[in-house]
Amino acid sequence: MKKIEIDENHANQRIDKYLKKLLCQAPAQLIYKMLRKKDVKVNGVRIKENYILQPGDIVELFLYDDKFKEYTKPETIYDLKIEFSVLYEDENILIVGKPAGLLVHEDINEDINTLSHQVLTYLVQNDEYDPHESLGFTPGPVHRLDRNTSGIVIFGKTMRALQDLNEMMKKRHCIDKTYLTICKGNMPSQDLIGYMKKESDRSLSKVVSQSTPGALMMHTIVENIKMQNHYSLLKVKLVTGRTHQIRIHLASVGHPIIGDSKYGDFELNKIIKKTYHLNHQFLHAYQIQFVKPIGCLKYLQDYVVTCPLPENLLKIKNEIFD
Repeated sequence: MKKIEIDENHANQRIDKYLKKLLCQAPAQLIYKMLRKKDVKVNGVRIKENYILQPGDIVELFLYDDKFKEYTKPETIYDLKIEFSVLYEDENILIVGKPAGLLVHEDINEDINTLSHQVLTYLVQNDEYDPHESLGFTPGPVHRLDRNTSGIVIFGKTMRALQDLNEMMKKRHCIDKTYLTICKGNMPSQDLIGYMKKESDRSLSKVVSQSTPGALMMHTIVENIKMQNHYSLLKVKLVTGRTHQIRIHLASVGHPIIGDSKYGDFELNKIIKKTYHLNHQFLHAYQIQFVKPIGCLKYLQDYVVTCPLPENLLKIKNEIFD
């Protein structure tokens, strides 16, 4: 039998979710079988899968030591080059600047060199995370950016911080997210409200009517900073957070983002690539503000984090808007 005392970093989550992370190499059906067969106890009492763990709880698992070791193989830490910049860090969160071209999470084409794995490398190098002692907890991001969108990504370093950040993301209006972009044409400042739906292959989204089954409302606030040479420099705020929202919303009103290979003006993109050597969309997650932080992050009230444009995008901006 294995006994584990729940600390603040593992509390306030369902026992089944905790066990899935703790026994990360075990099949999910085994974990639910253990719960059904009463091979899991908390404080000496048999519990159901929806029990919420509390600090100080003693979890008892009826597993042999060799099986426990097999099922709790720690997160692999890779020796990766750190490509992100650290914008803000404290004991609860890490806010980084992601370069374009780097995935936040692994996919079928890349499962090692991702932002998430680089952050784990960074935390281990700074003695802030030990996968052998984490007992199922792994620091992680609370949102993502497209591979070729640069800028701010927020990571939770503790379970409590991750939970509070995820709740803030769900409630919207708790964290303001602002992007910088350059689009085709003279785009006036305005509120954009529309509806979108993911295509069947989920790699593309499209604008649809409100009555379309499965349609999701999207709200985008556009502020024009400067118009020149048939281009607009925009500051864009997301009210909702849909897949590719800024890219499809601007394209749907005739002002696609320059360099956008999925939703952009393909002839214009050829000119942009030839003139400015830009091979991806000009979209940068520029700033966040903690408007209504909750829980363990209340101390961040009104705190603003800014990520400057990377050199290549800054150069393009200065050349277009001289």
